[in-house]
Amino acid sequence: MDTEYRWSTITRDDVEAWAGLVNHLGDVDGTEEYYAAEDLAEELDSSQLDPARDTFAVWADDQLVAFGKVTVKSTPDRDGLVGAQLDGGVHADHRRRGLGRELMARLEARAAEKGGEQHDGAEGYFGIAGARAGSATQAFHESRGYQVARWFNLMARPLTSGETAADVLDGRAAPPGVRFRRPGPDDEAAVREAHAAAFADHWGSAPPDPARWHESWTARSTRHAVSRLAVDDDGVVLAYSLASQWEERAAYLDLVGTVPSARGTGLGSAVLAESIAAAAATGDYDLIELDVDSDSLTGATRIYERLGFTLKFATSAMRRPVTFGGTA
Repeated sequence: MDTEYRWSTITRDDVEAWAGLVNHLGDVDGTEEYYAAEDLAEELDSSQLDPARDTFAVWADDQLVAFGKVTVKSTPDRDGLVGAQLDGGVHADHRRRGLGRELMARLEARAAEKGGEQHDGAEGYFGIAGARAGSATQAFHESRGYQVARWFNLMARPLTSGETAADVLDGRAAPPGVRFRRPGPDDEAAVREAHAAAFADHWGSAPPDPARWHESWTARSTRHAVSRLAVDDDGVVLAYSLASQWEERAAYLDLVGTVPSARGTGLGSAVLAESIAAAAATGDYDLIELDVDSDSLTGATRIYERLGFTLKFATSAMRRPVTFGGTA
């Protein structure tokens, strides 16, 4: 007998089932994207998401077997493009039944609608992230006209108890006239401005939306105790390393950046070393991870390798061009 599927949106009552599906996909698709139900509940409260219009759920009886959500960036990126990010997936036991095609059609239609509402006439793209090279996921999206625009490397480093920033830097001195400290509540705006400056010339980067930045700054996954700022004598933020936690015993560096005026000084390595040492000192983590653009203009991959990070695997950022307000 054919399975009967029921479509709905995602509500707070669904977050446990949603987390179960997302973590299943992280395993079967090899992306290692894992989330707790509490983290996904925060996503439903995001200023960028209208759950009643921007989320999709597919049920087989009481099992969530597919999900999707759409977010649209509030500002264009450095190339003047508006990004509409499509996220979702289908449980491995329910693939090859047309659910993926129907889910993507609904996601694209909603992304076109939402993009048109916010950026009528703007050039942009539908974006898909997280496919492993040569995977069925990549092939599926290629069949819908998406192309790999960039590869991102997931890198990891083991943590050793008692390890200091000086140990991590292996004799390389931190720049003089700089102080390192953990961020506090009053640093939110200053770090957002530093991040906007640090990533203004990076591929795909758009100025951070203040509301979305606040949500990330205060999220339950954020770990300010492991994050570090590099500030000058006047307290100006020159570099930052912002950490979170998604998995047990693993710290994750969401953002690492240096303002353009401080590049080439070793400050990026130094602030990262401070975060590594802070994570090691807690005793709460066995490793620390980060994702980096494989074609980073700052040569970030080489910096991370010098600090002991090694490549786990790469995932793609795929895009399909679109004119919002036009024909999707």
